[in-house]
This record gives sequence, structure tokens and C-alpha cells, in this order.
Amino acid sequence: MDIKRSGSRPSNPGPADWFTGTVTVEPLFNAPEPARAAGARVTFQPGARTAWHTHPLGQTLIVTAGTGWVQQEGGPVEEIRPGDVVWFPPGVRHWHGATATEAMTHIAIQERLDGRTVDWLEQVGAADYHG
Repeated sequence: MDIKRSGSRPSNPGPADWFTGTVTVEPLFNAPEPARAAGARVTFQPGARTAWHTHPLGQTLIVTAGTGWVQQEGGPVEEIRPGDVVWFPPGVRHWHGATATEAMTHIAIQERLDGRTVDWLEQVGAADYHG
């Protein structure tokens, strides 16, 4: 058993290469081999969002606070709220973040494949962000 105490894992600002706006990433867990799961609590301030990205084994988001937007490539921008659970299949280009006027926090869970959980792509432009 391994207990990670609240506050024992430092939060970090979301890197500008991967995020637009003010984002805080709090690592929650990174399961040891042979397990592959990893999770983080991510808070997006109004207007903040990820870059386009994919996950080799998919990603689950659990919204815990605020209001956000998600979009997978070719689909509409969808609103998400606390209690919503979002699944992005493996390899699907997508982004997620806060709305323009309200912050949003979610727990992001993904699995490692060959040592990686995500492939970052280009930033989300204003036209995509605003739908």
C-alpha cells in the first residue's frame, strides 16, 4: 500500500507549450509498473485550455468544479459541468478547458504506452475555442 497525503505532491503551472492561459496541474497518481494508469487534477482559469492532443490508450475526464468545454476533431464544442465524465478514445485529437467566463477543474486519467500518456500537438486557436 502507498498513501499519497494531500499536499505532498506539488502543483505546477501548465507549460505554455501545452496550454493557453492559466492552468494548474496537481499530480494525483502515477501507478508503478506493471500498472499503467496516471491521473492529475487540472484547474483551468477562464479562457484557459489545452493544446490539441491525443492519448495512445485514451483519456477519461471527471469534471469536479466549474464549467468547461471539450471538443474532439470534427465535432462540436460541448459544455461540461461537475459530475460529467468524458471519454476520448485512443488516438482521437481533442482539447479541453474552461469556458471564456468560468474556471473549470477536472481529474484526468490516462494510461502509459511505451512510456508516454499523451502526444501534444498545436495550440487551439480562437476559432476552434469559440466553436
